[in-house]
Amino acid sequence: MSMLTPPGMGGQYRIKGDRYPRMRRPRNRRRIVLATVSAAAATGLVGWGTLQLIDVFSGGGGSSAEAAGKHGEDGKECVAQDRKPDDGSASGKTGGKPAGGKSGADVPKPGTIKVNVLNATPRSGLAADTADELKKRGFKVGEVTNAPKSLDKKVKGTGLLMGATGADTAARFKVLGSHLAGADTRYDNRKGADVDLVIGNEFKKLTAEKDAARAMAALADPKPSTSPSC
Repeated sequence: MSMLTPPGMGGQYRIKGDRYPRMRRPRNRRRIVLATVSAAAATGLVGWGTLQLIDVFSGGGGSSAEAAGKHGEDGKECVAQDRKPDDGSASGKTGGKPAGGKSGADVPKPGTIKVNVLNATPRSGLAADTADELKKRGFKVGEVTNAPKSLDKKVKGTGLLMGATGADTAARFKVLGSHLAGADTRYDNRKGADVDLVIGNEFKKLTAEKDAARAMAALADPKPSTSPSC
C-alpha cells in the first residue's frame, strides 16, 4: 500500500504511484438534448419568419393563380370581348356553319317550309285546326290527315317533327320547332324537302305567336358569346 493511501481505504481507492484520482462531475445528457432541440427550433422559426417576409413583399400567395385569370402572358390585363360565332375560318375550313348547316342569315323563312300535319291523338279535327294556324303564320301546308298506325297514339309528347336526313332539314326543324315547344325530331329516308308535324298526346296548342317570333329572331340573329381575351 502506498503511503498516499488514506488509512482504511483500499481496493479501487488505493492510490498507486504518485497520481491522485481525478473527481469528474457526470455529464448531464438531458441538458445537451434540450439545448440541441432549442437551437433547432430557433433556427426553424427564423427561417419561417424570413419566408413570411419574402411572401409579403412579393405580393402574397395565390397571386399566380389570379394573375393567370386576369393577365396574359405579357402581363397585360385581360378585357372581355365579344366573340362572334366561329365560321370555320380559324380551323382552316371554308364555309363553316353552326350545327344544323345554317348560319343566322340562312335560316329558312316559314314560307319556304312545307308542313304536313298529322294527328296521332284520338281528338278529331286537331290536324285541321293546327294546319289553319300554321297557314296564318306563313307556313306552306301540305297533307292534313291522321297519323299512320305506326304513330297513332304513340307520340307521347307535344309533337314529333319528321323529315329527310340532312342539314337543311335540321334548319327547318328549328324554325318549325319555334312554334311547337317540346317537339321531338326524327329523320327518315324520304327524298322530298317537306316536313311532317305529328301532333302528340300532350299537345294543346301551338306556341304563342309572339313567343315563336322571339325564338325565330334569336335563330336569325344569334348573339355572340362574351369571353375574356388578352
